[in-house]
Amino acid sequence: MTDAEFDPVAFLEAGVRIDSTARVDEMRRFVRETLGEHGVESRVDDAGNLLASKGDGGDGDGGGVLLNTHLDTVPPHVPFARDDGRVRGRGSCDAIGPMAAMLAAFLAADDDAAVTLALTPDEETNSTGAAALDLDADCVVVGEPTGLDRCTAARGRFQATVSVTGTAAHAAEPESGASAIQGARRALEALETYDGERGPSPHPVLGAPTLTATTIEGGNATNQVPAECSFVVDRRTVPPESAGAFFDGLRAHLRAAVPDALGVEVTPAERDTPFLEAFATDRDERVVNALGDAGAGRIRPFTAATEASYFAADAPTVVFGPGVLADDEGAVAHADREYVDAAAVEDAAAILTDAVDALA
Repeated sequence: MTDAEFDPVAFLEAGVRIDSTARVDEMRRFVRETLGEHGVESRVDDAGNLLASKGDGGDGDGGGVLLNTHLDTVPPHVPFARDDGRVRGRGSCDAIGPMAAMLAAFLAADDDAAVTLALTPDEETNSTGAAALDLDADCVVVGEPTGLDRCTAARGRFQATVSVTGTAAHAAEPESGASAIQGARRALEALETYDGERGPSPHPVLGAPTLTATTIEGGNATNQVPAECSFVVDRRTVPPESAGAFFDGLRAHLRAAVPDALGVEVTPAERDTPFLEAFATDRDERVVNALGDAGAGRIRPFTAATEASYFAADAPTVVFGPGVLADDEGAVAHADREYVDAAAVEDAAAILTDAVDALA
């Protein structure tokens, strides 16, 4: 049973109207006011996380269930609309719909239940909120659009810039220089052999990691041998690969592939927080079964990187929520056509409520 006084779909419809693409102040205030209307005190920590607890949760210090999702959305803001049982607009599925379901479960929990709600401010950027959380939980549910499936694993995401340096020369006498673009070609070709020689083995749930060049820049003049060329790589990793191991391995691999006359550097993307690493929770964990017993769908991996990796090292973690990242027509989350089915939000609220009741 959910809290009869809290309507998750009404909350969702109001929340989608709030632009939380650049700042989350208004969204955070809206959630705090909602909690206050139901007699729940909340606080905002120094990192901008919104925290509320019941029972022995004590802001997560006493174990129990941690419900986490994020307050921010990606730009641009997409206005609210409602049609055919769907709530449309930015954040409808990523992640105001999951947030609405979590609020329903949190508010419905008994006052002595050990449950904590933690909403982070910048999941779509650098995750400084989640990185600052230090909560002791027995299990974690992270709200994302999973189509009500139980996602017990996800790849991580690392990013780096590969810079190749050479010697500029007149294009009429290319042998007098050293082309950074030709060196970058060697480096790009070497990406294809990295995992076979240095990467982790395919994971039984997540499969093989991926390594993809996504952007490239090089050269300053059409009649000059270029002295500089750089490209960005996107790494979707699987356990047990760490960020440090990947960057060190890539440096060595590319250095061996690029001629000695050229310089090659691998520079990780600047972050104030750890990269989102891969995680995998055993399918037999209690939180996985509690969600399944409450009506959640199949067990599968989540296809995007999430802040779940910040929690999974300390407690069994499942990603769960209404909505989908994509459907048969194409992208849903982060797209102009973002939507969530209102019925799915209600179903997610009921499932989470029953699961929290069993776990907390």
